[in-house]
Amino acid sequence: MTASQASGKGRTAGAATRRSAEDQTLSAAGRAGFAARGVVYVLIGALAVQMALGGGGKSADRQGALSKIAEQPFGKFMLWALVVGFGSMALWRASRAVLTRGPDRKTPSRLLDGGRALFYGFICWATATYAAGGGQGAGGNKQSKDWTATVLKMAYGQVLVAAGGCLLIGIGVVLAGRAALRKFLKQLDTAAMSPRTRQIVTGLGVAGGVARGSVFVAAGIFILIAAVRFDADEAKGVDATLRSFTQTPAGPWLLVAVAIGLILFGAFSFASARWRRL
Repeated sequence: MTASQASGKGRTAGAATRRSAEDQTLSAAGRAGFAARGVVYVLIGALAVQMALGGGGKSADRQGALSKIAEQPFGKFMLWALVVGFGSMALWRASRAVLTRGPDRKTPSRLLDGGRALFYGFICWATATYAAGGGQGAGGNKQSKDWTATVLKMAYGQVLVAAGGCLLIGIGVVLAGRAALRKFLKQLDTAAMSPRTRQIVTGLGVAGGVARGSVFVAAGIFILIAAVRFDADEAKGVDATLRSFTQTPAGPWLLVAVAIGLILFGAFSFASARWRRL
């Protein structure tokens, strides 16, 4: 073997090692992000159950979940751990949008991952702001009304708000439909699960995904109503959307069912942190 051949093989091995290290880092980032998502959904679901049963003063949304965490021992540390988790999820999604290659990485998939990266980047920033500022800031319900009011004042604002509501409804239908059809199983390493574990994870994904999708659909409907009535007060955040389930003929029990579904989705997120193919 000549010196140049040996040098070439060394460079190739070094590049492969670097790629392997990068892949492992990005995989760890994705798993941390799914774990952070799980924490928030479990807490939102638990707060919604308390709300349905007439107890608890926390809003059942991300703000309420962060407030609940802040009250715990080492709460500040836990909040910053979530910041790292959401930041890691944003990084992983961005890497999939820009770096990941493969036959399934077409433009729509890349755009979707790019949008998710921006979303989790915003959640990371909002969580960091909450952790640094001791929890000050407007709740999700007020933010939803304020944003809707701002857009309604723009040219074609009513159309834009209606489009936003339809988009949320569409996202909710897709999320619930994919969950019901068990599409998520393609993204999991089911071969590494025992049959019993696969049954449990499948149940978590179906029930949790349908519940999550129903919240998106309900929130989108309220935004659409706000556009039709040209009234920003009709828009609702997650907390008010969940409370609206108690106003149905099923009463608080529908909210209990949805809340339990959100808890199950949180548990599914933990399962994704363990078995997701990254």
